Amino acid sequence: SINWNCPCLGGMATGPCGIEFRDAFTCFHYSAAEPKGSDCYAAFQTMQDCMAKYPTVYNRGDDEEDFPMVEADKSDTNNVSNGKSIEDSKSNSVVEKKK
Repeated sequence: SINWNCPCLGGMATGPCGIEFRDAFTCFHYSAAEPKGSDCYAAFQTMQDCMAKYPTVYNRGDDEEDFPMVEADKSDTNNVSNGKSIEDSKSNSVVEKKK
């Protein structure tokens, strides 16, 4: 049995597309197809169509918003490389002071 009140579902089961979500999720959960859920395309398409009618509720408009961590990862990478050059600068200044 699926616990539709589980916080892990983020309220999706009770929103304006709750019925569509429950249908798609149930199909996937009980799917015996290989790959799992491949027999649920129609249910997921119906859910996506419903969600598209409520962009403010489901906040799906721009693909960039789907992967916010990608941008954060790029920033972190820049910070790490900057951090290394700062550390290198510190090391060099310590070496210079010892001379």
